[in-house]
Amino acid sequence: MPRKLLYAAVLILVVGGVFWFATEPERLDAATLAGVQPGDPDRGERIFQIGGCASCHVRPDAEGEAELELAGGFALETAFGTFVAPNISPDPEHGIGAWEAADFANAMMRGVSPEGEHYYPAFPYTSYARMKLQDVADLFAYLKTLPPIAEDAPSHTLSFPYTLRRGLGLWKLLYLSEEPVVTFPVGAPEAVLRGRYLVEGPGHCGECHTPRFFTGGLKGDRWLAGARALEGEGSVPNITPSEEGLRSWSPGDIVYYFETGFTPDFDSVGGAMVAVQENLAKLRAEDREAIAAYLKAVPIRASSE
Repeated sequence: MPRKLLYAAVLILVVGGVFWFATEPERLDAATLAGVQPGDPDRGERIFQIGGCASCHVRPDAEGEAELELAGGFALETAFGTFVAPNISPDPEHGIGAWEAADFANAMMRGVSPEGEHYYPAFPYTSYARMKLQDVADLFAYLKTLPPIAEDAPSHTLSFPYTLRRGLGLWKLLYLSEEPVVTFPVGAPEAVLRGRYLVEGPGHCGECHTPRFFTGGLKGDRWLAGARALEGEGSVPNITPSEEGLRSWSPGDIVYYFETGFTPDFDSVGGAMVAVQENLAKLRAEDREAIAAYLKAVPIRASSE
C-alpha cells in the first residue's frame, strides 16, 4: 500500500475512534443512582403536572379519563423531520412497564434509552438534566400507577443524516448541562430559586420560549426571549420582564393567568399554551407563585421574534 494511502487509512481510523468515543451515550453514575429513595407517586403527580407530560404523551384530542392514557402519538413537525411522542404508559411491551428506575432516570436526565441509544432532543432532556433525581424517581412511581396501554405510537419520520443517532453525542457535548441557565446572586429569594428549578427543569419552559441555533440547541443568551414555534408556524412570546414581555404584568397577574387563563388585558390563553395553562392551574399555589417570581427576576431580553 502506498505510504499516503496508509497514512489516510490510519487517520480515518483515528478520527473514527475519537468520534466513537466522544459520542458514547453517557449514563448517570451508579453510585448516585444507588442513593435515591424509592419514588413516591403522590409527589410524582405534582411533577407530572409541572412537566405537562400528558400534553405530548396522550393520544391527540384525548378527553376525560383518556387524558391519563399515555399511549403517545403527538407529532411535532420540525425542520429536522417529524418526531412522535412515544407510549410511556406502564405497559411492559409497548410502554415503559419493563423499565427499571435507573432506565427512566437515564432517559430523563441523560437522553439515553435502556438499549444504550441517544434519544432525539425533541424529548426535552436538556431541561430534565437539571431536575432533582428524587423528583425523577417520584415521577416514575406515579407513571406506574396509570393505565397500561397496549399499542405502539407511530415512528419518527426523519431523513438522512438525522437518522444517525450516534452523532447526537456531539450535540449533547454542546447543549446538555446540569447547570442553571440563570445565575442569581447569593441571598436571592427562595421563591425565585424554587421558580428557577421549576421553569428550567421539569417545566422545560425554555424549550418553546427560547430561540434556537440552526443545530436545534437553545441560545442561552436569549433565554425566554420568544421564539419561532417549533412546528414552523407562528411564534412563542417573550416571557422575560421586557417591554415586549411581562414588564407590565405583576407577579399576581402572572399567577392569575396560570390559574384562570386570563391576561391582565382580559384576553385569554390560546394555542399550545392552553394545555400548559391547564396543567399550571393544577399546581400548588406556592409553585405558581415561585414561577411568577422567577419570571420577574430573569434578565430582560428584547424579543427574538
